[in-house]
Amino acid sequence: MSRPSPDHRPATTPSGRPRRSVPGSGLAKGLAVTLRTMTRKSVTAQYPDAQPELPPRSRGVIGLFEENCTVCMLCARECPDWCIYIDSHKETIPAATPGGRERSRNVLDRFAIDFALCMYCGICIEVCPFDALFWSPEFEYAETDIRDLTHERDKLREWMWTVPAPPALDPGAEEPKELAAARKTTEKLATAAQPESQPPAQSKPQPPAQPESERPDRAESQRPARTESERPARGGATEPGEGES
Repeated sequence: MSRPSPDHRPATTPSGRPRRSVPGSGLAKGLAVTLRTMTRKSVTAQYPDAQPELPPRSRGVIGLFEENCTVCMLCARECPDWCIYIDSHKETIPAATPGGRERSRNVLDRFAIDFALCMYCGICIEVCPFDALFWSPEFEYAETDIRDLTHERDKLREWMWTVPAPPALDPGAEEPKELAAARKTTEKLATAAQPESQPPAQSKPQPPAQPESERPDRAESQRPARTESERPARGGATEPGEGES
């Protein structure tokens, strides 16, 4: 059994008598702690003059990327506090081709988050299948009226400008599917925008084909030409071996 420390001694002695303490010992211990703290360097952050250095994945406020929202209501259903309010209506899209079928789509009318009820669990961001909600590290949105803590979609859209960029991918990783699809779409639009009335490129005229009788013999064309020294001299000069009998 370990021996109790002097600071945690029982109030009585083994014989049952009350233990006497030195008068002023508690005050001396408190002053000793104060003196030790006074000699150390202060770590107080002078906020708001000096902004704190927050980690990149801080949960400050939620931003809405409205273009990605399909009004699937999944975030509102999964919210444990029921602090997300969504209103929408349906619109009919005419058929793209004659005889085709009309389509209907949901149009977002209202998207609001009550940050007075939000407990910053992040479930709505995790369950969103189309990446329409993002965390922003901004935390300076306190209000004097609790009703002002309900941010409508215009205010939520403004928070998107404070969302930090995602971390860089590994240099050997594949290109994200979103970037690849956007690049292909841009290339298709650029190809379709080119004028279709451009004249075709003129090809170089080819010489007419020669008949078989006029074509030079392949063996003759590949025979090397004679030099001046190899050609026979005029005036009846003969090659070696012709005059010998």
